[in-house]
Amino acid sequence: MNVAAIPQKTTVQSIAQMKGRARVAALTAYDFPGAKLLDEAGVPFLLVGDSLGMVALGHPDTTHVTMDDMLHHTRAVVRAKPSALVGTDLPYRSYDSPQQAVANARRLVEAGAEFVKAEGGREILPQVEAILAAGIPFCAHLGMLPQHLVEEGGKYRIKGRDDAGRAKLLDDAAALDAAGAFACVLELVTPPVAKEITAACPRMVTIGIGSGPDCDGQILVTSDLTGAFPWFTPKFATPRARTGEEIRRAVGEWMASLGS
Repeated sequence: MNVAAIPQKTTVQSIAQMKGRARVAALTAYDFPGAKLLDEAGVPFLLVGDSLGMVALGHPDTTHVTMDDMLHHTRAVVRAKPSALVGTDLPYRSYDSPQQAVANARRLVEAGAEFVKAEGGREILPQVEAILAAGIPFCAHLGMLPQHLVEEGGKYRIKGRDDAGRAKLLDDAAALDAAGAFACVLELVTPPVAKEITAACPRMVTIGIGSGPDCDGQILVTSDLTGAFPWFTPKFATPRARTGEEIRRAVGEWMASLGS
């Protein structure tokens, strides 16, 4: 009788050990069935992203997402008991001070998150150090920062195109790597600079989104991959399925089957 192997639980350490050895595949998860399906597909890294503000809650950007939202969705994802590593975004204005950052990071961990993520570089280094000192693994986020979208005039802009932008990204990444961030999402960073950051950070796993092929891994908003949010798809994402269209088709067929 063959006994099915029990999937090995992915940890922060096992993700860190993938640097330079294997590409990290990461996707967002917001609910129980989504997390279960992604875990069954073998995705090792799941992020309860504040992108849920747009794709699940109908907000125009991530600045409307609250701690209660993130706690609610984290609990739903964790109920799937995924073997994947699960982390959660600290939402907008939830980490303005080191004390606030630690308190909210602890709330997310109590809800089931195995790491937390926040946006920014040296300007949030005290918060990062406080989170890490509390024993909570930290994932950074550099490049285009969605929580600052309103400040940037509502437009997503590629980062690192000029010398000053490149220098700041490299300096921020070095500081976060030295502080102990195990990973860093690089969003809309010009590919040569993303490649440079990846090579310059000996410990921190870089996970790109719209930042070229040379990061240690890639992350996508899952609905961008599956076509489940057909009203908008970013330029860098290519849907591998058309879930939205299939839902419309299935509902249409069912309604037709009811007769007049």
